[in-house]
Amino acid sequence: MPEMSTAPTTPSLANRLRIVSLNLNGIRSAARKGFIEWASAHGADVIAVQELKAHDSDLDGGLRSIPCAAGGSPLEGQFHYAQQKGYSGVGLYARHQPRSVRHGIGNAEFDAEGRVIEADFGPFCVVSLYLPSGSSSDERQQAKFRFMDILLPHLAQLRASGREVIVCGDWNIAHQAIDLRNWKSNQKNSGFLPEERAWLTRVFDEIGYVDVFRRIDPNPERYTWWSNRGQAWAKNVGWRLDYQIATPGIAACAQAASIHTDSRFSDHAPLTIDYSLNSV
Repeated sequence: MPEMSTAPTTPSLANRLRIVSLNLNGIRSAARKGFIEWASAHGADVIAVQELKAHDSDLDGGLRSIPCAAGGSPLEGQFHYAQQKGYSGVGLYARHQPRSVRHGIGNAEFDAEGRVIEADFGPFCVVSLYLPSGSSSDERQQAKFRFMDILLPHLAQLRASGREVIVCGDWNIAHQAIDLRNWKSNQKNSGFLPEERAWLTRVFDEIGYVDVFRRIDPNPERYTWWSNRGQAWAKNVGWRLDYQIATPGIAACAQAASIHTDSRFSDHAPLTIDYSLNSV
């Protein structure tokens, strides 16, 4: 499968902010498949990861920090783990030390699942988000709706803070029909329910966030997740579940976007967006 990318212009390294989002489906598993080596050579400034499926004691030095293949500062990791072993968890690797890091969203139910970590870099902040999946049961779908109800005002607060915000992660929602191959047959399935899609529309239209990838790339068949069943990957029967959703100021600075499909580290693909820092 070829790499899916759009790059009308690429800012110079001196003023470029490169941010990656990736659901790892297990950080140790992804590392065995070459994630650390890829990330080391990719030149990212921030890498937001989801679904660690690990605790602090499971991570050695090679998973806590990503070296820079071209020299320079490594990307140091910050993590928010789920209490349940082998479940959920999010993290942020960053080349520069953030001013502060917030673990969780202030809700006991979902903070125990390791769903949100937020790093403040001064003029902007980056959030790694792992929205619950509701596909396993109605109980988990109801949990997903509860999390969405909690997240919406939190996103509004971040938007009102005056900082530029980039929320990276696996949102577990395909927003429009263009965002999944088999949209007609999935309208009653978690991830493409009308209520979920309407909620994501509120994030854009009411709160004012921007779907940065779609700002750059309006093309179909741009997916970030493929089921392990059947031949979904080989036939590109995918869903776009991974986003960088940002406040308008920094969203307008996005210069290039790519979905990396040359290597597979999990059932998701890394989403990279380059922002120009000149206007931030």
